[in-house]
Amino acid sequence: MASRKTLGVAVALLLLSVPVAASAQERSAPKPSQPPKSVKAGSVTAPEGITKDQADAILNELRQIRLLLEKQRQHASPTPTATPAPPENVKIRTAGGYSLGRSDAALTLVEFADYQCPFCRQFHDTTFQQLKKNYIDTGKLRFVSRDLPLEFHNNASKAAQAARCAGEQDKFWQMRDILIANSTNLGQNAILAYAQQLALDMNGFRSCLDSGKYLAEIQRDIAEAGSAGISGTPTFVLGRASEGAIEGIRIVGAQPYAAFDRIISEYSSKRP
Repeated sequence: MASRKTLGVAVALLLLSVPVAASAQERSAPKPSQPPKSVKAGSVTAPEGITKDQADAILNELRQIRLLLEKQRQHASPTPTATPAPPENVKIRTAGGYSLGRSDAALTLVEFADYQCPFCRQFHDTTFQQLKKNYIDTGKLRFVSRDLPLEFHNNASKAAQAARCAGEQDKFWQMRDILIANSTNLGQNAILAYAQQLALDMNGFRSCLDSGKYLAEIQRDIAEAGSAGISGTPTFVLGRASEGAIEGIRIVGAQPYAAFDRIISEYSSKRP
């Protein structure tokens, strides 16, 4: 780990070492038009806007992706056949997911997220609040949450279940915010502590969490993401809703607010 270099250089080097065909994390690191300013964070220089813990989590994420890819290559066929690139336009369900904003908003943005993913945390720390203020709260955009826990994140599936269990007590979004903000601390005891912070009925919450009652729904999210060519987090689908589904375009990665603003504006200008 290049602890004396800027995080931007370290991330760039790691990204270059990971094949392009990896999941959205390593493909989707924001690409600002100008190099980010840096601020000192302990002994490591990190880009402005994220903490040293977040920086370390991102670097660890890239290492885990590289290990997973190396494992997959070891088991791959020696003469793999080429697969076509997934389509740019995709259609997915919106029914069943938790949503924010007006149900009759002109556009819908669906996020496939992993609560243990540092890039999802980066999106929510740096972009989501502006989207909420300028688009969701103004009735222009409906936001839908879907789950895509990645296989190398041991706590991601349980965290996804915890958010849905909290939803039974009308605290889905509050639990979701806490889980994303604490993406590096999602063990069983931590999740129970977060439930207590939200004053949930703990007997009901524990019973829900232990039962695994939402695993089938989470698996459906995973399967639908795969059928839409979505393999990493965060990945979004932006489109117009109709009969419990949207058909639209993919937006891959923790893009800055300016990128979402531009994409939404351009999409809005197109005729339905």
